[in-house]
Amino acid sequence: MSIAETPTLHWSNADAEIHKVVVGPYENNVFVIRCRRSGEAVLIDAANEHEQLLELCTSLGVRRVLETHGHWDHIQAVPALREAGYEVAVTAADAPMLAEVGYDVLIDDLEVIEFGHLRLHAIHNPGHTPGSISFHLADTPLLFTGDTLFPGGPGNTSFEGGDFSTIISSITDKLFTFPADTLVLPGHGLDTTIGAERPHLQEWVDRGW
Repeated sequence: MSIAETPTLHWSNADAEIHKVVVGPYENNVFVIRCRRSGEAVLIDAANEHEQLLELCTSLGVRRVLETHGHWDHIQAVPALREAGYEVAVTAADAPMLAEVGYDVLIDDLEVIEFGHLRLHAIHNPGHTPGSISFHLADTPLLFTGDTLFPGGPGNTSFEGGDFSTIISSITDKLFTFPADTLVLPGHGLDTTIGAERPHLQEWVDRGW
C-alpha cells in the first residue's frame, strides 16, 4: 500500500499530503503534513496514544512536532516522541505549560517553518491560551487552528489564561482575513471553512462563548 492509499490520508494535492488521526479520551485531532517530493513531514499536536503517533512519524517521515498550544490533552504524547528523538516546538507564552513534559525549541509569531518544499506560516492567535498558534500551509487553502476556531465558534476561554475578547480579536484579525474557501482543520471535531464560520461572528459575541 502506498502512502497515498493509507487510511489516515485526509487531504492531498501535487505537493502535500495531510494525514489525520483522532486520539485520546478528548478525541484530539493529530495532523501530519508531508511534503510529497522530499518525504519530510511535521506532526501537529502530540496529543495522546504515543504508540500510534510514533508509527505515523516513522512511516510518514516526520522531522519535528509543532504544538498549537500547551493544554494537557494536546501534549500527553510529547515525552515519548521526544524520547524517540523528535524535536518539539511551542510558543514561548505556552512553554511553561510543557514544564513537565519538556520541549526543545520556541515558535515565534509569523515564523515560517520549512520542511522539504513546503512552508508553514505560524500565526499567534491568543485567547484559548496566551500562546495559542495556528498554522497556514503556504500555497494551499489549509489552516490548522488548534483550539482557537471550531465549527460553530471559538475555543473555550474559561480555563486559566483564556480570554473571550482576546480570542474574538484573534479570530477576527488573524483568521477571518483568509479567503472564504479556506479549509479550517481544528484540534477537535470536523473540518469547516472560513466562509461557513465568518457570518456567525456576531452571534458568538452576543452569546459570550
